[in-house]
Amino acid sequence: QVQLVESGGGLVQAGGSLRLSCAASGRTFSSYAMGWFRQAPGKEREFVAAISWIGGNTYYADSVKGRFTISRDNAKNTVYLQMIALKPEDTAVYYCAADRKPIATMPIMDESAWNYWGQGTQVTVSS
Repeated sequence: QVQLVESGGGLVQAGGSLRLSCAASGRTFSSYAMGWFRQAPGKEREFVAAISWIGGNTYYADSVKGRFTISRDNAKNTVYLQMIALKPEDTAVYYCAADRKPIATMPIMDESAWNYWGQGTQVTVSS
C-alpha cells in the first residue's frame, strides 16, 4: 500500500503559478503510476495529469496541456504538478492518485482506475 499527502495549494492570482507536491510513503513508490485529479465546487472529479513509473510517459487533460507539467522524483517518493498561467477555472481541490497497474493498461482518466488517493489540497485562482 501507499499513503499520499498533497501540499502546495493556495490562493494565487490569474496568470500566476503554483507547484503542488504529493509525498508518498512506502518503499515501492517507483512501481506506482501517479496521477493528479481535481474537483471544483459542484462538479465531478476530473483527470488532470498522469505519469508512468519511471516518468518517461506523461499524459494531460486538454484543458491543462501546455500549462501544467507533471514530474516525479522517485528518490524522494514525490510527484509534482507545476502549474503556470493559472486561470480562475483551475480553482479546485487537487488530489494525488496512485496505482500499481502499468499506466498503459489503465483508463487513466477514470478515477475508478486509481486505488490510492490523497486527502487533497485547495487551489484557488482569483480573477
